[in-house]
Amino acid sequence: MESNRQQKINRLIQKELSEIFLLETKKMHGVLISVTNVRVSPDLSMARAYLSIFPSEKGEEILTNINDNVKSVRYELGKRVGKQLRIIPELMFHIDDSLDYIENIDKLLNN
Repeated sequence: MESNRQQKINRLIQKELSEIFLLETKKMHGVLISVTNVRVSPDLSMARAYLSIFPSEKGEEILTNINDNVKSVRYELGKRVGKQLRIIPELMFHIDDSLDYIENIDKLLNN
């Protein structure tokens, strides 16, 4: 069960990461990255961010690129939320493939 503080930090990090990725993807035409969920560990030291990447064919490539540059993303996040959080959590990014799963189920049901 997540505490109220964890839930607030989850929403804060999700909002700020979404804005960071929005600014970065404006440079790359035809790519959209949205942060679908963030889960912070109970001690607030680790944050798992789940990303939905469009087009999904480029998902692994973009995720690898993000994980290679995770320190710069964390630095940018720290500049934005440094006044609200004492410790900026370590970031781990994962692909959220739930939309692809829903689309596949939908396709199977329509056939």
